[in-house]
Amino acid sequence: MALRVRGSRPLPPPLLLLLLWVTGQAAPVAGLGLGSDAELQIERRFVPDECPRTVRSGDFVRYHYVGTFPDGQKFDSSYDRGSTFNVFVGKGQLIAGMDQALVGMCVNERRFVKIPPKLAYGSEGVSGVIPPNSVLHFDVLLMDIWNSEDEVQIHTYFKPPSCSRTIQVSDFVRYHYNGTFLDGTLFDSSHNRMKTYDTYVGIGWLIPGMDKGLLGMCVGEKRIITIPPFLAYGEDGDGKDIPGQASLVFDVALLDLHNPKDSISIENKVIPANCERRSQSGDFLRYHYNGTLLDGTFFDSSYSRNRTFDTYIGQGYVIPGMDEGLLGVCIGERRRIVVPPHLGYGEEGRGNIPGSAVLVFDIHVIDFHNPSDSISITSHYKPPDCSVLSKKGDYLKYHYNASLLDGTLLDSTWNLGKTYNIVLGSGQVVLGMDMGLREMCVGEKRTVVIPPHLGYGEAGVDGEVPGSAVLVFDIELLELVAGLPEGYMFIWNSEVSPNLFEEIDKDGNGEVLLEEFSEYIHAQVATGKGKLAPGFDAEMIVKNMFTNQDRNGDGKVVAEEFKLKDQETKHDEL
Repeated sequence: MALRVRGSRPLPPPLLLLLLWVTGQAAPVAGLGLGSDAELQIERRFVPDECPRTVRSGDFVRYHYVGTFPDGQKFDSSYDRGSTFNVFVGKGQLIAGMDQALVGMCVNERRFVKIPPKLAYGSEGVSGVIPPNSVLHFDVLLMDIWNSEDEVQIHTYFKPPSCSRTIQVSDFVRYHYNGTFLDGTLFDSSHNRMKTYDTYVGIGWLIPGMDKGLLGMCVGEKRIITIPPFLAYGEDGDGKDIPGQASLVFDVALLDLHNPKDSISIENKVIPANCERRSQSGDFLRYHYNGTLLDGTFFDSSYSRNRTFDTYIGQGYVIPGMDEGLLGVCIGERRRIVVPPHLGYGEEGRGNIPGSAVLVFDIHVIDFHNPSDSISITSHYKPPDCSVLSKKGDYLKYHYNASLLDGTLLDSTWNLGKTYNIVLGSGQVVLGMDMGLREMCVGEKRTVVIPPHLGYGEAGVDGEVPGSAVLVFDIELLELVAGLPEGYMFIWNSEVSPNLFEEIDKDGNGEVLLEEFSEYIHAQVATGKGKLAPGFDAEMIVKNMFTNQDRNGDGKVVAEEFKLKDQETKHDEL
């Protein structure tokens, strides 16, 4: 039987062969079994290890062949034309011998076929091409099989243990693939381009078979999608790499999946038992994070920089998804925030973040505060007698443990074995600590929480206190020495002598030098008649007092220069 042109009546063999030569198709033949030249003979020269499907009558096949006469003379070859021979099997489109010989073949199988004249072109032959009663030899390599009843075939060879979401129609996906023909020939690969293929699914952006084959996939899943040509590029191919009527095989690994309607998703990992406050818009947060893509690919980490990420939230300082995902967190909380690309870095991506990528942030909140915050004080213990309270100017000795809000210890006077000593209100500690030590009695224990704008600010203390850190001080006041009234560095505890200048000027020469002045002041302090401001360098106070009296700066004080500071009726300072 001769090859038939679809939709036409059978042509006489010579005319048919001539037509095939003109159109670039030749009419091969096939046979079955071994025997004399009067019988169809098939030699299976190569059979692949895997043969999931064999040719059946009604299938469409693509194959290469070389046609020769028994003496080895070639009369036709698909290789010479650079394209396979494409035809339905068992529908009268081939000579009878080839129709029979192709049945049962696997893709990549190679057969050597001897077709007797009765199953080829018989006693008539093809004028000028195939003599009458010719035995024909065909060396056949099968490249492709499909059937008009075929559907997309899916073979999943890896599926992640956890699959919380699968591809649905209108989802946007990012995937890698290798595209091959059924014989394994590679025609395209996203891996070679080192870039994922990014597309919507189910809205006609893909060939129909791929639209169907991707549905139901999980991120991390790997599957093989086999697509018949009528659900791929059809009779014409793509005009470049894919020939007409080619079945396509895609080895797909899904990296990413989202829908344009998605919002962020939040998974709480660890929520502290004690959560007195949750973050709000306008708060300033310090947090650690690991940033990955949906398939687990790492792109950034604050841990690797050994520094928290510090930012305001709800004010556009971070991507919209993080702005939203950081609201409502507790100090010490760990959560996972999944951010779709339209709330992340969009279609363009950024740095090593590809375009249209879903981002996964595993965060650990270290601390947060609001610029309007003041200090907070919690008193844990007060002695029964707590009537004398600390005030500005008092000299304090206290112990403390200093830590961050997450419990990280920064410093401890207990560990050093000595108290910390200051004059309250003199600028010797950060403002928040100065505030937190006021109205405290000896023996009291309290916790003072200090926001960074009342602590060490954005800069922190290099190597000791992180920038923008909230500080926690656990304090015990051990000693309080009452200070002097504001503005005084020395006061009299008794009436001032009306002959004060003469008492200081012991040698009676009418001039007081620094040595005389210093000796006299220290003597008054020693006898309890006078008092220097506690917590300061006594010699420096006395020198400053002398300088104030030495109005002309000549290094000595005379009676005309010497004056009392008349601020209070009972207590006067020089």
